[in-house]
Amino acid sequence: QVQFVESGGDLVQPGGSLRLSCAASGSFFSVYAMGWYRQAPGKQREWVAGIGPAGTTNYADSVKGRFTISRDNAKNTIYLQMNSLKSEDTAVYYCNAAGRTWSDPLRSWGQGTQVTVSS
Repeated sequence: QVQFVESGGDLVQPGGSLRLSCAASGSFFSVYAMGWYRQAPGKQREWVAGIGPAGTTNYADSVKGRFTISRDNAKNTIYLQMNSLKSEDTAVYYCNAAGRTWSDPLRSWGQGTQVTVSS
């Protein structure tokens, strides 16, 4: 089992950029696929991006070409670089390990980090 702590969320203008971090505790972090998810007020939680143990990546269509997921196994950390931010990106962002599919969360949720895109 692992536990996740997300950080880096902020208030930004449309078109701006943010870099989110997710630090994981527990054994065998490097063998897990990992993912970023987000939940806007009144909406269901949705999958955003995933990265495999060796660095293979996948993205939701809504963020493809704008967001980049990466990982540093030596630091038990994954990142989400978000560029060209839009108001519809406003949400609480969470990370998790991935199960059988890219979007299947495997562990308990952390507290998330708030991203607000507004002019």
